[in-house]
Amino acid sequence: MSTSLNVEEIVSTLRGCLPGDGALGLHEPEFAGREWAYVKECLDTEWVSSAGAYVDRFEEDLARYTEAEHAIAVVNGTAALHVGLRVVGVEVGDEVLVPALTFVATANAVSYLGAVPHFVDSDERTLGLDPVKLNDYLGEIAEVREGTCVNTRTDRPITAVMPMHTFGHPVDLDPLQEVCERFHLPLVEDAAEALGTRYKGEHTGHRGRCGALSFNGNKTITTGGGGALLTDDAALAERARHLTTVAKQDHPWAYVHDEVGYNYRMPNLNAALGCAQLEQMPSFLERKRALAARYHDAFADVEGVTVVEEPGFARSNYWLNALLLDEQVADERDALLERANDAGVGARPAWTLMPKLPMYEDCPRMDLSVAESLEQRIVNVPSSASLVPAPAHS
Repeated sequence: MSTSLNVEEIVSTLRGCLPGDGALGLHEPEFAGREWAYVKECLDTEWVSSAGAYVDRFEEDLARYTEAEHAIAVVNGTAALHVGLRVVGVEVGDEVLVPALTFVATANAVSYLGAVPHFVDSDERTLGLDPVKLNDYLGEIAEVREGTCVNTRTDRPITAVMPMHTFGHPVDLDPLQEVCERFHLPLVEDAAEALGTRYKGEHTGHRGRCGALSFNGNKTITTGGGGALLTDDAALAERARHLTTVAKQDHPWAYVHDEVGYNYRMPNLNAALGCAQLEQMPSFLERKRALAARYHDAFADVEGVTVVEEPGFARSNYWLNALLLDEQVADERDALLERANDAGVGARPAWTLMPKLPMYEDCPRMDLSVAESLEQRIVNVPSSASLVPAPAHS
């Protein structure tokens, strides 16, 4: 096996998978449906803020699409994570188990509550949290006291686990749920990247107590800025809705707030955009999966690199396609990134591991050897649905 990466071959192979010869971003939105009509209706009726029919409609459409009982639309995915952790009972001084390999919002949402991120390792098969390794780790450092999981090394309660479905590929939820039951841990899914992803036939985001979606401009669908909390628990949904509307009691004119809440409600303009985007999800997913298959076929015989595929138990949205470099050529990743971007192929590395960031460097962590390896080997490549022509039946 080669110990040197053929950067030119990889870049040429990438360009051969992509249309045209101009610069291509990593993930760009596509507006080919009723976006103009729905947003114009908001402007014409002057219902542009958080009170408006499209907010309710978007929540109903999301719940139907994801098969969750409840969807609460909010201003972004981080807000959804924040509220999700709060409604499952995370408090100041608690620890929350989160992957070290994730976008910073996962850890930030924990910090917003005055809690402590506790970083765990990844599974190379899914790129997400490794439930087997986590189970063994908790067996060493944690015990359940009066129904609460406690870190025996810090004496702090561990009050949630929050896996993140990396690039739209789901973690293995069945064994993870077994870990949660064994250690009395609420499961909150960071499904920000996983709209349209299914685990064993079930849409991600509501296997545990709740889960968060993101509709940022670079996600599978976009509301400009936006997110949502999914849950099958009616009481939890009611409390989340209350908190995200500044904890205002229902009254036709009085301003009475019964606790500290958040101004997190999604505006009607954003929801209108989301309704139009969600109508196009079948086409988006079909084309994104076609692009993933194109990458897989093109790189089948290219040495030193593997295209990340969905795990066998999943049907992924392939939000971002990823190349995984062999370990012996990982030190050539940056050379590949530089050459790809010079050639107009938007490519980026994975996120810096959370414990390497200054605000999280003193947080507890387990052995992170797999995450550390993945961090150095992942290269994300252009993944927009628009890179594949829309089928005639769309």
